[in-house]
Amino acid sequence: MHINELNQFSEARVQIRAYLTYLLERNIPNNLPSITFDTIKTGVKSIRKEAPFVDAIYVLDSKGVQVSHTLGISKASERVDKGANRSNRAYYYTAVRQKRAILTDPYPSLLTNALCVSASYPIYDINNKLLYIVVIDVSLKEIVKIIYPKTLGKIFVNFSKVSYAAFSVALLSVVMLLFFKGMVILFDFGFPANDIDINKVFKATILITLALAIFDLVKTIFQEEVLGKHQKHESLQNRTMARFLGSIIIALAIESLMLVFKFAITDPTKLIYAVYIIGGVTLLLIGLAFYVKWTKESDEKV
Repeated sequence: MHINELNQFSEARVQIRAYLTYLLERNIPNNLPSITFDTIKTGVKSIRKEAPFVDAIYVLDSKGVQVSHTLGISKASERVDKGANRSNRAYYYTAVRQKRAILTDPYPSLLTNALCVSASYPIYDINNKLLYIVVIDVSLKEIVKIIYPKTLGKIFVNFSKVSYAAFSVALLSVVMLLFFKGMVILFDFGFPANDIDINKVFKATILITLALAIFDLVKTIFQEEVLGKHQKHESLQNRTMARFLGSIIIALAIESLMLVFKFAITDPTKLIYAVYIIGGVTLLLIGLAFYVKWTKESDEKV
């Protein structure tokens, strides 16, 4: 049961964060000149009335110390946690570092012992000084039930999974054909290989390299879109794109090297075409370097 809920949360995480952020931003003022604790408490009470599915809601100061009681679903579930230090919790230090509303990964709730997620919302004054952080805990089961797509949405999600699986199988067939053709060319010389054709060796290497690049693409599509496995810190799409482009660059570099050898022997006047390909490979390599640097900086900010 938990596995199903975790998979649904992974698929709907962006929508869940957007909804909880909207709930917080609509009820609690931010970046205003006169934000008081009473104003924050009024907003907290509004959220409690508007969102009965919220397990708990409480307020931390700028140092992570809880400055309000924990308001629960009912009076019986309320806790007197005022003064507790929450500075070591992800919902505090992540919100402080990112300076925006964040959503945590699922974890066991201290209030209900069931899996829950926390959304935290940092409150700043007009001078961008951190004043408070409002935290809401929501049952994973309840938030998934609210956000996860219903009947038509589920049909579309399942159709998308089947479609991506079909494309993965088709691309995998291409991989097998390229790999098989490359191996046929490579072992066409027999044993012992006394008469090796360098051009054929280069062609086999290019085919096998392209097969590897497409296989990486297939693996990413299947993991992300069919199995729904998403990595947290490092973007799997960015990493796979870099590896895919790297494989293409290697294949083009091998092709240009093969043309250099070929034209140097047969027609030196055509060496300029090999130089053009080498120049294109160089530009691709520079572009890939900038892409990797940019995506790394983007991942560090998330």
